[in-house]
Amino acid sequence: MTQQALIVVDIQNDYFPAGKWPLVGVEAAADNAARLIRAFRAAGRLVVHIRHEFTRPDAPFFAPGTPGAQLHAKVLNQGNEPVVLKHYINSFRDTELKAILDRHSIGELVVVGNMSHMCVDGITRAAVDFGYPTTVIHDACASRDLEFDGVEVPAAQVHAAFMAALAFGYAKVISTDDYLSA
Repeated sequence: MTQQALIVVDIQNDYFPAGKWPLVGVEAAADNAARLIRAFRAAGRLVVHIRHEFTRPDAPFFAPGTPGAQLHAKVLNQGNEPVVLKHYINSFRDTELKAILDRHSIGELVVVGNMSHMCVDGITRAAVDFGYPTTVIHDACASRDLEFDGVEVPAAQVHAAFMAALAFGYAKVISTDDYLSA
């Protein structure tokens, strides 16, 4: 059987209600991510945490060295679980993520985290380009309301559009319950 790793993308304090860039549904998504983390740990599978920091101290969120840039308490790494620091949307870009996956002989990824329309989308597409069959757990990801050309797009629609696009050609997209019961 192919070795799977759970990739926990940017579940950081600034995305929660008291943070600088809160997401819609982030608490429920983080709870589902925590359920998956527990399942992967219990099965002895690799869990890799991704943490985003901007390089500018005046960043709108995830400013270097701030509490908002730290992993949220619901999904903290344990033991020897790696935490990959990134500065770009794509978690593979200029990071050790690919080397970590190779070192652990990982052949398949399960992705959870934030934001659906940015870093979750970015890592999923990059993972598939690297040849990893990838599953995205849609209810363990969160997004936010967006605006384009004067049109307000509610977070639920943003999330659904990105999950639909990933499911169309990049990844298997399923719920936490469906993944855990498989």
